[in-house]
Amino acid sequence: MKTLIGKPTTGELLTSEELQALRRYSSPTIANAIETFQMRPRLEGVTDSRLRCLFPRLGPVVGYACTATIISTEPASNPRRVWRRDYWEYVRSFPGPRLSVVQDLSPAPGGAYWGEVNSSLHKALGSQGVITDGTVRDLDEVERLGFHYFAAGVQVSHGFAHLEDFNQPVKVFGMDVSPGDLIHADQHGAVVIPHEIARQVAAAAQRVELSEKPMLAACKLANPLDELDRLISPEY
Repeated sequence: MKTLIGKPTTGELLTSEELQALRRYSSPTIANAIETFQMRPRLEGVTDSRLRCLFPRLGPVVGYACTATIISTEPASNPRRVWRRDYWEYVRSFPGPRLSVVQDLSPAPGGAYWGEVNSSLHKALGSQGVITDGTVRDLDEVERLGFHYFAAGVQVSHGFAHLEDFNQPVKVFGMDVSPGDLIHADQHGAVVIPHEIARQVAAAAQRVELSEKPMLAACKLANPLDELDRLISPEY
C-alpha cells in the first residue's frame, strides 16, 4: 500500500470546533480572508468558473483532500496500475474529515465515475463528497445521502470510468491540490486553505464580513457615491 505522502501532521489537523467555525462562512468569504495574509497570488488555490455545485442546499463543506486520478474514455489496463482495495484503505485511513478530489485524465469526460454506489461507498469510508473535473450521475439518490457533488457536469453512462492512481497531486478546475490539503467548498467553488494560517482564517473571515458592513449600509443611502468612494479600495 502507498505511503500517505500528504498526510496532515497532528499539529496541522484542526479541531471539530475550528472546522465548524470555517463552515459558518461562504467560500468567497474564506477566499477573501486568505487574501489578507498575502501568502499567494489571488488566482492560485481556487477553482475557476467551470465547477458546478450540484447540491447547493447541502451548504459549505470543509475537509482534507484524498486525491485520485481516473480515466473515463478507455478501458483500464490489464493488469491494473493500482488495486481499488488499496485505494479504499487509503481513503478510510486518511485523517478526517475527508473530501475526495479526483482528476479525470481523459481529454473530455467519457462517463461518470460517481453515482449512487460509488458515492455510498465513499461516504462509508468517511468522505463527505467529491470535487472532480469528471462527471457524476444518480443525482436524486446521492443528494439524499448528503454526499456533496462538485463536478464538471452530469452524464447518463459510466462509460469506461475507472481508477487510475491515487495519493498524488492533482489539478481540478485550475486548482492544484496535494493529498492532505485543507479545502473549503460551497455553491461558489472551492478554495485550498494553507495549513500555516488555517487556525486564523475563521477570525479573518469574520473581519472581512465586518469590514463590508459599512459599504452595505452606504448602499442604502439616498446619495451613496461619495461614501462608497471613501470606503471601497481604489484597486476594486
